[in-house]
Amino acid sequence: MTTTDAAAAYYDPYDVAINADPYPAFAALRAEAPVYHNEVHDFWALSRFEDIDRALRDHERFISGRGGILELIKAGIPMPPGILIFEDPPTHTVHRRLLSRVFTPKRVAELEPKVREFCVQCLDPLVGEDGFDFIAHLGAQVPMKTISMLLGIPESDQEYVRDKVDASLRTEEGQPMQVSENFLTGKMFADYIDWRAEHPSDDIMTDLLNATFEDETGTVRQLRRDEILTYLNVIAGAGNETTNRLIGWTGKILSDHPDQRRELARDPSLIPNAIEEVLRFEPPAPHVGRYVAEDVEIHGTTVPAGSAILLLLGSGNRDERRWPDADRFDIHRDVGQILTFGYGIHFCLGAALARMEGRVALEEVLRRFPDWQVDTERARLSSTSTVRGWDTLPVTVGAG
Repeated sequence: MTTTDAAAAYYDPYDVAINADPYPAFAALRAEAPVYHNEVHDFWALSRFEDIDRALRDHERFISGRGGILELIKAGIPMPPGILIFEDPPTHTVHRRLLSRVFTPKRVAELEPKVREFCVQCLDPLVGEDGFDFIAHLGAQVPMKTISMLLGIPESDQEYVRDKVDASLRTEEGQPMQVSENFLTGKMFADYIDWRAEHPSDDIMTDLLNATFEDETGTVRQLRRDEILTYLNVIAGAGNETTNRLIGWTGKILSDHPDQRRELARDPSLIPNAIEEVLRFEPPAPHVGRYVAEDVEIHGTTVPAGSAILLLLGSGNRDERRWPDADRFDIHRDVGQILTFGYGIHFCLGAALARMEGRVALEEVLRRFPDWQVDTERARLSSTSTVRGWDTLPVTVGAG
């Protein structure tokens, strides 16, 4: 047996209508085709929590070294060194250990007052207005300022870097993302690297320039320039895009659930768990890709070696086998393990930072605006298949 396609189960990551609300498609896959093959785009997909969790842990058969994005895997483009999320051991082990130095719990905790200051700067000027945009005024600002501060990007260039990273992930409606060998090289950071080499500071760029480590060959060395450029590109992309989406989904979901939003305004101690439930309910990245290194049998279906497979994180996070009434948003839910940040050796290094930014942003919004409603006529989802979220999310404030 080689396929389990069911007529009613269909998923296309480039279908705009599906992307607007992928959860009915995900539910059909979980029920009818848990090991799904899309013949048009030639990829496989797993949709159940247990299967995705197992695949994320199995880095020998479901490998990351061909890329974590469907288009990259199918293009067969060699991954430049330093793309932590697109590496396998032993290289991944070395690079993750190196980068983990700059995302320690202590460093993240030290960032919280600055993140709060960024939120205050964004939100205070909006007090007294009829509304604001969760993306333009907050989601596109706070993550950009935070990751730029960490990296050492001058304030005058922060929007340029954010917009360049964002543009690289854009897709034409219904079309795969265009990728090339220059897709992940981070050349836009070249001038910053040269400047920081002459003007060191307390930032990730300086840390990477000065880091000494033992690589996978046993050689003690410093990072090459091309490795540093790639590191910076990956960190900038992850820091800007995903947390922006988290803030946007927080605004949308709590507009849709006003009773729970008002409960959070009354009791801010509930906010950390609410952010965890937002991350489960609407993960910024609906899926992650892997390359299948050898034939794998799942539920009686053989996924052949050489295939590209999508692990549908958004589906796994709504798996009714894992959570009762999984399609219901509940700030009191015992959330437990979610798939949003991956698992195993590729668990997201920036997870604690994203959670902290989401929590602080919501705390500061609720202090000023305990009630808001999304202007659905003007809200617009982004046109990308890699992350899912809002390009614009205007809200009116006041009783709702």
